[in-house]
Amino acid sequence: MKAKRLMFGFFGAVLVALTVSGCATNNYPAAPAVAADAEYNYVIGPGDSVNIVVWRNPELSMSVPVRPDGKITTPLVEDLQAMGKDASTLARDIEKALEKYIREPVVTVIVTSFVGPYSEQIRVVGEASEPKILPYSQKMTLLDVMIAVGGITDFADGNSATILRTAEGNKQYSIRLSDLLKRGDVSANVEMRPGDVLIIPQSWF
Repeated sequence: MKAKRLMFGFFGAVLVALTVSGCATNNYPAAPAVAADAEYNYVIGPGDSVNIVVWRNPELSMSVPVRPDGKITTPLVEDLQAMGKDASTLARDIEKALEKYIREPVVTVIVTSFVGPYSEQIRVVGEASEPKILPYSQKMTLLDVMIAVGGITDFADGNSATILRTAEGNKQYSIRLSDLLKRGDVSANVEMRPGDVLIIPQSWF
């Protein structure tokens, strides 16, 4: 029930932002050029693929997908939680599970397909050419995101676009998409943060 309320609040904030932004130029503070964030460590999410290498045990080494419930299954290890862990942490957990069967197992985990956890994905809604969900990458910028979604439509009010920053309690920032994409103003480029929602309203003129 709590999750439903949080989800409703999130999408409600996005809907309000789209409506308000489309009616007039927003009054949100400008997004900081550099996202204030500690060194980023990628954490595994559903849909990722991980390559598990067990030293001297090739029959236990394989590539497996992370299931929608966030778990993986390998020979001798069933239903191990992978979501929310980095590769090193998952490797240590697999080693612990294998200790029942192998003496001093040494495991390496390499993430080979990146989707990331739901909470860290970048969402692009509104007047993007291809609204979509993107995996977050360290130092990802607004320009990177716009290239991935094919830019904005002819009906977009790019300079009224905003970033909803879930990492800061859904705080909103103003961005200048039109200046960045149509005028080549690199000063309008900003860094993204995990969980950001890019909201591009429609122009009413």
